[in-house]
Amino acid sequence: MSKKIFLISGLLVALLLAGVVSSFASGSPDGLDYAAREGCTFDAEGEITGGTCMAQQEGEHQLGDSPLADYGIKGIDNSFLSTGLSGVLGVLITFGIGGGLFWVLRRRPTKA
Repeated sequence: MSKKIFLISGLLVALLLAGVVSSFASGSPDGLDYAAREGCTFDAEGEITGGTCMAQQEGEHQLGDSPLADYGIKGIDNSFLSTGLSGVLGVLITFGIGGGLFWVLRRRPTKA
């Protein structure tokens, strides 16, 4: 299999996963969130009511108002479409940056 076919297939698989499968991801806290909340007590809305934990130090992210914040695209009301498109856009941006770096840093044949 050629390198080109391998790269294109990998990109297509990543786009499929980001565009479709990402919408089915769990909304439950992951391991880091769970560990950060360990030691605190919470009310029904998830607000901290007591105890001591790392989550008490959390604040708003500096890029929280950016177009791709919160795993979606701002302005698209359909959450399935918004999440899928943001995943596809993230894959394309990452692939573009990675490909660009590989292209700039590649070995060039030395001239004799």
